Amino acid sequence: MIALSLAEIAAVTGGELRVVGTDTADTVVSGVVDTDSRNMTAGGIFVAKPGAETDGHRFVKAAVENGAVLALVEHVVDDAVSQIVVPDAVGALADLARAVVARVREAGELKIVGITGSNGKTTTKNLLARILQDAGETVAPINSYNNEVGAPVTMLRVTESTRYLVSEFGAAGPGSIARLAGLIEPDVAVVLMVGMAHAAGFGGIEETAKAKTELVTASRAGGTAVLNADDPRVWAMTDAAAAHGMAVIGFGQNQSAQVRASEVQVAPDGTRALITAGGETLPLWLKVLGAHHITNALAAIAAAGVLGIPAADAIARLETVEVAERWRMEPMGNDRVRIINDAYNASPDSMAAALRTLAQITGPDERTVAVLGAMSELGESAGEEHDRIGLLAVRLNIRRIVVVGPAARRLYLAAVGEGSWDSEAVHLPDQDAAYEYLRTELRDGDRVLVKSSNSVGLRHLGDRLGELFT
Repeated sequence: MIALSLAEIAAVTGGELRVVGTDTADTVVSGVVDTDSRNMTAGGIFVAKPGAETDGHRFVKAAVENGAVLALVEHVVDDAVSQIVVPDAVGALADLARAVVARVREAGELKIVGITGSNGKTTTKNLLARILQDAGETVAPINSYNNEVGAPVTMLRVTESTRYLVSEFGAAGPGSIARLAGLIEPDVAVVLMVGMAHAAGFGGIEETAKAKTELVTASRAGGTAVLNADDPRVWAMTDAAAAHGMAVIGFGQNQSAQVRASEVQVAPDGTRALITAGGETLPLWLKVLGAHHITNALAAIAAAGVLGIPAADAIARLETVEVAERWRMEPMGNDRVRIINDAYNASPDSMAAALRTLAQITGPDERTVAVLGAMSELGESAGEEHDRIGLLAVRLNIRRIVVVGPAARRLYLAAVGEGSWDSEAVHLPDQDAAYEYLRTELRDGDRVLVKSSNSVGLRHLGDRLGELFT
């Protein structure tokens, strides 16, 4: 974080300053800001966030032991550290992020990109950060820091020398993206897709589309909206962008897109395509598996272009990326048994894309194995969407369908009903049972996809299988 005095932080957050020891209102701090005491370093600012299961105020002492010199609290904690008492710690975190980013923006050349979408946010964020980091100091979220805590924590990592801030915005419900994006008003708004992910929290896909549109309307007037021309619900946001005085750049395989891909080919060593942007067509070899990641790459190339990075430079930098993110189409195992661990998240769209990738990269003498868990947060659509994935897996001729957990049983029944019987499809109660089954079932030439929502925890099963066949 930039250097601020305790008095300045208290004023920004609307809190009451209580100093201890040699601290005064003029004492300056500039350390890391976080709600996790384990992430504190010397000079850090600890935000004591109350929670459903625990209370951050219990960890103020641990934060101080790890180097915190200031705590944002909702009530005074009897610890040897200066404190600012605020009505709402998470709200104070947001206020501080807004003020810090505004100050850096006014003083320098900071440009801000906001990214949202039902799928692909984290991968696109990482791809764009890789492009931008060669052009200047770049701050981007760690993992999927895209909620009311993670997004402001990321914003607060900017300094006076930061040139690019890439923010990822998830949607907890209507209005949440508007609140988070409104803290920093991005210069570039990237919307990837509107899908069924988290549909339960919005009441349907049309409401999800409205939530994603919030990024466009919360961005800086006169900025640029980078929109998926292949997704009708995203492309419809051109109207909102125009009303907000924003230019629009389209990406996708649609011929109307200014940044587009053609001749997409998926292979075991990555994904290839021809990229047309800025009046030239260039080859891209993305080591990340899956045709859907070409769409994410297009979004990153388009956003980088708005910021002045030529397509040729963007492509060259993307080709250095080995893995988009931990547990996202992450290759594991060995040449005999290859594991693709994609179990950090799952929605109907990402599940279908991963299954298609598995089918595309498996040779005629190799066997496809899909290890699938439940997709969460689908609400009333959950049963139907699990049915669809079960049918798709059979129609893609996935040779072994291993369904894990009671919440995914309907996927298994759909696969059996479509014709995957005689042990081609099995249902196992948990990941330990799945591991024991796969440990003896997998054989040379198998290509294995592990895919589920994060809450199911199959990413750990993927890690175990990866270690088994290393």
